[in-house]
Amino acid sequence: MANRSYLYSADSIPTEAEIPRRIRCISEHNWDIPLAHKLMAGRGTTIVPSMIWNPPIGIAADYAGGAALLLDLLRAVGKGLEDDAEFAECVARTTAHLDKQQAAYFVLETGEIVSMTDDDPAASVRRLASEDIPDAVAEAEAAIAGRNEDWLASVRADWQRHFASFYSEALYFSFPG
Repeated sequence: MANRSYLYSADSIPTEAEIPRRIRCISEHNWDIPLAHKLMAGRGTTIVPSMIWNPPIGIAADYAGGAALLLDLLRAVGKGLEDDAEFAECVARTTAHLDKQQAAYFVLETGEIVSMTDDDPAASVRRLASEDIPDAVAEAEAAIAGRNEDWLASVRADWQRHFASFYSEALYFSFPG
């Protein structure tokens, strides 16, 4: 079984006292926190208690802002892959799922990924929220603005790793509706 990052949407942010009442499944990705998850967690990023594990290793972010950033980058990537039917299908599937599962917040669950090393999981999530996610957002914003063509070309060359996560209404960790 693979270690995964999990992305959900919810109308409230998890707290120490309770998790959101309605949690919608967005996607899961094996062995990594992909660029797509980082971008969706890239607006209003804050560390929150995990809905799955004990340490404070969840990340919440603004849904609308994160979804818009991802979709803008997908359009920029697509301009260099115009005849790629597989990429177009991935974008259509992702867009439809994000529209269907829309809420106020994204909640990124990182526990399986940050536990793959001997590093402190909470410290890894702090680094993710303060460095990795903002760096990914800055790269994407520059690419969308036409100022980061080399980075954009590298993303295009390996778009499946960045964007072809498993999007579904039911993930390995799902919550009662």
